[in-house]
Amino acid sequence: MSEQPSTAEFAEEVEKYLSAHYSLKKKEAKQQFVWGEGSDEVRVFQEPDPEAEEDALPAIRAWRKGLWDAGLGWITGPTEFGGRGLSGAHQRTFEQIARRYDVPGDSALTIGLGMIAPTILKHGTDQQKNKYLRGMYSGELFACQLFSEPGAGSDLASVSTKAVRDGDNWVLNGQKVWTSGAHLSDFGEIICKTSDAGRHQNLTAFLIDMHAPGVEVRPLRQMTGGAAFNEVFLNDVVVPDTDRLAEEGEGWKVAITTLMNERNAMGNSSFGGAGILSTERIAELVRHSGLADDPVVRQEFAALQVRLRVARYTNQVFAAKAKAGESPGPVASINKIALSTNMAELGRFVADVLGPRIAANTGEWGTFAWTSVLLGAPGYRLGGGTDEILKNMVAQRVLGLPRAS
Repeated sequence: MSEQPSTAEFAEEVEKYLSAHYSLKKKEAKQQFVWGEGSDEVRVFQEPDPEAEEDALPAIRAWRKGLWDAGLGWITGPTEFGGRGLSGAHQRTFEQIARRYDVPGDSALTIGLGMIAPTILKHGTDQQKNKYLRGMYSGELFACQLFSEPGAGSDLASVSTKAVRDGDNWVLNGQKVWTSGAHLSDFGEIICKTSDAGRHQNLTAFLIDMHAPGVEVRPLRQMTGGAAFNEVFLNDVVVPDTDRLAEEGEGWKVAITTLMNERNAMGNSSFGGAGILSTERIAELVRHSGLADDPVVRQEFAALQVRLRVARYTNQVFAAKAKAGESPGPVASINKIALSTNMAELGRFVADVLGPRIAANTGEWGTFAWTSVLLGAPGYRLGGGTDEILKNMVAQRVLGLPRAS
């Protein structure tokens, strides 16, 4: 085994690679938010133009391929599967340096690298790890998560999509919904019903080719006007048994691994200081509306800011543990509950401040734009498990409270 480089030596290596392939970001003085300047767009869910998404893919794939070839594609991954085998400190060093460069980044790969890759690493065969993990971290394979169904969202154990054994293959039929990135993905992790055994014992996980015959992806229009999600129809889709993830009937265990990482990833990515949760933006909205001296508004604004700050600190704790290689576990549900609650509180607050201006577009800058937040915030109570399901999980699995009789 080769000796690990120190973080200082690794930093030099990273700096050398990035400086040879990417330009430094232009240093711009941090500008104070000014009401009425620039775009007033604020969104809960990113709803990019499909053509723009497609156009961005080559650069993202090239970014990951270059990192992989340079030994920087999977810094903390096991060496036997193509990883570098370095520590979380090395990973953080890379991230700190990369932020200074104008790189495509990994935001489009959050589901694949943040949720599905850890699941394959834990439950997959060596063949699957070599094929899929190498492909994901090198940018060859994009992945999506095929869990929710029209009749089975948070109650994932009730999925009705079926997989029937046919020799060395499985034949899948059913429908999945709320699938982020399905239209861009090369494969997906899917949970199917494979037997009539008892609840939680009748599910099996598979890795499915999203380009296979019988897979149909349709955009799902939301009330915000965008289509950030998809529904996926499966009609006699053939999946080889070699792409079964874990043993038959162990799909629930696989799903739990993915969901724990999903809830952690959702919380980690949602408490930034700019845009929708910017203190300056919300404060200027209050001032512009002539309510800066209203004692009730001031009290509600302060309470909202405290909630957002506490959530940000909590997120930092979870992020540090995740980078240290610790499994998030059921406690990660706290992050997601905080996210959905804070988004709802934000929507309610701006609606109270704006009144009719959030429902009718007068053309006034920075007012009607908040409608997308008010309409989109309820979605966070559903994505990654409903608030009710997650609160039960925290009560039972974290606090040790008894189940209701």
